[in-house]
Amino acid sequence: MWKIQLHKLNIGNDELDAVKEALTSGWLALGKRTEEFEQNFADKIGAKHAVAVANGTAALHLANRILGIGPGDEVICPTLTFVAGANMIREAGADVVFADIESLDRLTISPTDIRKKISPKTKAIQVMHYAGYPCDMTAIGEIAAEHGLSVIEDCAHSPGARHKEQFCGTLGDVGCFSFYANKNLTTGEGGMLVTNSDNLAASARLLRSHGMTSLAHNRHSDKTAGYDVQALGYNYAIDEIRSALGLVQLKKLDNANNLRRQARKSYCEFLSGIPGLSVPFSEAEYGAVPHIMSVILPLSIDRTKVIEHMHNAGIQTSIHYPAIHKFSYYQKSAPNGNPGLELSEEAEGRLLTLPLYPELAVTEIKTVCQTFASAVELYAAI
Repeated sequence: MWKIQLHKLNIGNDELDAVKEALTSGWLALGKRTEEFEQNFADKIGAKHAVAVANGTAALHLANRILGIGPGDEVICPTLTFVAGANMIREAGADVVFADIESLDRLTISPTDIRKKISPKTKAIQVMHYAGYPCDMTAIGEIAAEHGLSVIEDCAHSPGARHKEQFCGTLGDVGCFSFYANKNLTTGEGGMLVTNSDNLAASARLLRSHGMTSLAHNRHSDKTAGYDVQALGYNYAIDEIRSALGLVQLKKLDNANNLRRQARKSYCEFLSGIPGLSVPFSEAEYGAVPHIMSVILPLSIDRTKVIEHMHNAGIQTSIHYPAIHKFSYYQKSAPNGNPGLELSEEAEGRLLTLPLYPELAVTEIKTVCQTFASAVELYAAI
């Protein structure tokens, strides 16, 4: 359908072989491959513990649960992100307090606005490393320490990203990764919760599988039938097929991230001459792992017409993201409104996401940029 699609799977024969091996192994539920995936992932990012789960949303839900977040608490999080993070705060029973972004150039949560939004009910800060660019975790860590707050990192965009030599996911109390189909590391569905806390890891493992003290694989291997249920848990376990995919994808992650960096560099070169266009995170940042290629359109441009122009040329685009606080559910749950989000509102009204994936060729990037430039020129004149 698309001449150049928004995202393309980075899947090859190694993944196919790994899945075939898992399928013929005689065990498909959580087992030894998952344990290996967890260990390798933890080693990769320097975390003490990694707990593989069904998806990134499950990781976020477990993060709230194991940190004791619940009714009467508030959690500060960005509005310019996918809705799963806010939803899981609400699912835990806490209230969501949205914070603004730093600027139109840095679309990550603002430490300054976080300070403004802290109240006696604040229990935690949930950040999201937008587009694979780390938040200002130094400032956020200082705020959290000053007020005794937990920090949850939403790392859906940032596997392999680093902030001052430390990997994203290890900078707060809990890191949550998504391995959805379009992510830098994919298992189709799947996710990972990481932490350096023995207690938090043990709680996450317990809640991941119905609150049971013994997993099916352990009972099968040890030939023991008994188990206890110690907590109200969930069916959040990943399976061996996805873990097999994850093991291969993890080996490819560094190269894939480097190819994404190169693609983004080409984009910045080709887009540099478009009047009024802003490319967030325009300055190259050490440690970033570009996940999406978002641009901010000139003020005078009708985004709908630009999207239509691109699509008519066979180029797929998207918007990351509609601001969460504008969704009807979150408007209903905020009787006093959501003040102080002006930058997020301006950004989300002008954002457009262009294609980005490791195998995107320079010639294709040039085509995208030329088509995009012609759309901007055409609709700026109307």
